[in-house]
Amino acid sequence: MNLRKLRKRKIYSEQIKRKVVDDFRSARHTALELADLYHCHPQTIYNWIYKYSPGDSPQINVVEMSESTDKKVKDLHDKIAQLERALGQKQIKVDFLEKMIDLAEDEYNLDLKKSSSSKQSSGSGRTDK
Repeated sequence: MNLRKLRKRKIYSEQIKRKVVDDFRSARHTALELADLYHCHPQTIYNWIYKYSPGDSPQINVVEMSESTDKKVKDLHDKIAQLERALGQKQIKVDFLEKMIDLAEDEYNLDLKKSSSSKQSSGSGRTDK
């Protein structure tokens, strides 16, 4: 046998709701104390407060992180500029080293750059000693 409890719904008059709000606003009781007194949920008390006292309507507070999105974007732009400078310096170094290799090849008659026509070593092949 499956018995279910039916939820009882309480309907409070507007006069009681206004009295509860008045008690809350005059600091005689907290919302939790009023909820216990009237056998209802604390959110019900807050709903009445919001409805019957316009000064206590729920307010939306915007919380902004210490590092706003504008600061993050600026930091990312700075990081990009720093990386571009580092890349430019590396490219200058590569160009310098390639020029040094070209000069060494001309001066000493050597082929320092690996040409595609030369035979590639097997790398890990076995050598006889």
